[in-house]
Amino acid sequence: MKKNKIEHYSDKEALEFHNSNKSGKIEINSSKPMTSKRDLALAYSPGVAAPVKEIYKNPELAYEYTTKGNLVAVISNGSAILGLGNLGAIASKPVMEGKAVLFKRFADIDAIDLEIDSKDPTEIINSIKNFAVSFGGINLEDIAAPECFIIEENLKKILDIPVFHDDQHGTAIITSAALINSIHITKKKISKIKVVVNGAGASAMACSDLFLKLGVKKQNLTMIDSKGVINLNRKGLNKWKQKYAKKTKNKNLNDALKNADVFLGLSSAGILKKEMIKKMAKNPIIFACANPDPEILPEEAYKIRKDAIIATGRSDYANQVNNLIGFPYIFRGALDVRAKTINEEMKISAANAIAKLARGRVPDEVAAAMGGDRPKYGKNYIIPSTFDPRLISVIPVAVAKAAIKSGVARRKIENFSLYSERLKQRLDPSVTILQGINSKIKKNQKTVVFADGEDENTLKAAIAFKNSGLGTPIIVAKENVVKERLKEIGFGENLDIQIVNSTNKELRDKYVKLLFKKMHRDQGLLERDCDRMVRNDRVIWASCMVECGDADAMVTGNTRRYSQSLEKIKKVIPARLGEIMFGLNMVVSKGKTVFIGDTSVNEYPTSEELADIAISSARVVRLFGFDPKVAFLSHSTFGQPITSRTKHIRDAVEILKKRKVDFKFDGDMQPDVALSEEYSDLYPFSEIVGKANILIMPGQHSAAISNKIMKTLGGGKDCWSIINRSCTTNRNCTFAIFHL
Repeated sequence: MKKNKIEHYSDKEALEFHNSNKSGKIEINSSKPMTSKRDLALAYSPGVAAPVKEIYKNPELAYEYTTKGNLVAVISNGSAILGLGNLGAIASKPVMEGKAVLFKRFADIDAIDLEIDSKDPTEIINSIKNFAVSFGGINLEDIAAPECFIIEENLKKILDIPVFHDDQHGTAIITSAALINSIHITKKKISKIKVVVNGAGASAMACSDLFLKLGVKKQNLTMIDSKGVINLNRKGLNKWKQKYAKKTKNKNLNDALKNADVFLGLSSAGILKKEMIKKMAKNPIIFACANPDPEILPEEAYKIRKDAIIATGRSDYANQVNNLIGFPYIFRGALDVRAKTINEEMKISAANAIAKLARGRVPDEVAAAMGGDRPKYGKNYIIPSTFDPRLISVIPVAVAKAAIKSGVARRKIENFSLYSERLKQRLDPSVTILQGINSKIKKNQKTVVFADGEDENTLKAAIAFKNSGLGTPIIVAKENVVKERLKEIGFGENLDIQIVNSTNKELRDKYVKLLFKKMHRDQGLLERDCDRMVRNDRVIWASCMVECGDADAMVTGNTRRYSQSLEKIKKVIPARLGEIMFGLNMVVSKGKTVFIGDTSVNEYPTSEELADIAISSARVVRLFGFDPKVAFLSHSTFGQPITSRTKHIRDAVEILKKRKVDFKFDGDMQPDVALSEEYSDLYPFSEIVGKANILIMPGQHSAAISNKIMKTLGGGKDCWSIINRSCTTNRNCTFAIFHL
């Protein structure tokens, strides 16, 4: 089994993340305009009286006039936080805020965290009962057993909205999906498999319950707690454990695993020994889900049982049992039909939908997010990736259908195809895109030189680059200054990052010779002039490192104007052979990804240069997994109106036609025509109208202005800014990176 490199973050980084900009991870924004006196009057007084009176007459109208239908309460008392234990209600708040963020990011559900400072189940039940009317659903989290059972069971009886303890049911649904696919791959029959569950907490109970619903026979399921096998001779068992007590001679895990088909671990690290899995049946299914460390490491298990299917709760191994695949989408489907509960039918439907997704061809977005690898259904791919874009359009549909069929839905969906399409529009694609970029970088790691190494933010970026496993950073700085900066930002003096500067005579001599060779004829510089530049200018030094092959790319621009940095880089590094140097920005906004060029290098490109920029942009865009569709933008559309300013743009289009390029392009056109499909009927002859993802601007000024407007007013994310460049050493290094 291939093991991915796990990312490490210091406590300092985590604390700074939670305290940067605004404290915490969530905020509330108005979904309605609040710019005029009229807006305020409609939003509050007197306008708010109208919906108040309507809701009084019919409480169901709260779903129409308030956020209730898309609002989930994320609730904990902090009695079982992650793997940290009972640390109390307020300590659980960062986790609950994080859960609220995940609801929004993956399913566009608004969520508010509520921490209840009590360990008394009755008090917690009454608290939730009294404020539940405000919400469309309740997500319980990190509450210890058996209190979590008591709380959930009672709330389900009292409330008419979904109540879902994710620690139990989220894990159960994903594990069930993994089991469905595992027995499909191994050709085992679910009614005949022997299952051993090590652990008897909330998750273990929920998994076992759902396994039985799927068809596992009760007599074939053995549950083990800290005292051993739960059997009928044990005294003092609570009612939940009594359900799984059985008549057996087996005393412990070692006994129970003889000829077992499935091991499900929700217990503690290292408890499953190699000699134990030797006793398991042919093609054993091992779900070692203890966090952060599993009951057995996959590589250890494979030494003994190469025929095994193994899943863990960790992201650095294949087959991660991750609740993120489930809870956002399950709630999405339940909320959209205004379900009164999340019942067993809905859970099973979700599990089957997740299992089915893993069997289909993995889409390009997932392959990109995994660094170009396209996993294929089999023993190392039984659960879909968290970055699979189909999750949002498949799981909610399955849940909604099950809710309607089982009679717990208060709202019908007439057209599920339309519903599925609308679900797709809810997702922000930027995270998947950036994950794909990160994965690709991790697979093809390079050495990056950070020119402004004494700058605090640059130093933090270099540290993050290294800790994230993206490659090897080098910083240009004085060592004593770096040590002082490290103390100031709380990282300590001993940092395993290479520091370079002009005191390295061997490198300095090499770079002086390079610079002298490039500049003495054109600019009449003497060798001593070049030496002064190399010694005194960190951008020149870093550029020489890239040009000489001592680094693959560089980061600069944080302590000086971009134009100053670029001019120095151009002295050392030429454009890529056959191309021109230009700026390209990737912007993700409202579900659409567009690339804008030239944003930063050529002030007023000629027709030839515009054509060159289009060709280079198409090459870069393909690296990100997109099919390039180029629009040459102007204030006119296909020559209307005709002005002297449009001719060179139309000439660029003609140049591309003569070059017979392998991508689609058109122009001149206005930006709304390029981006909005509502204009397709007006210009049926064009394959680009409404479909463009590369916008070639007529000048640097318009490109830079448009990019900033999209980012600032349109809610877009400026994900990437690059300068096209060459690599004279023929290594695969194509960018100098700015403005990270």
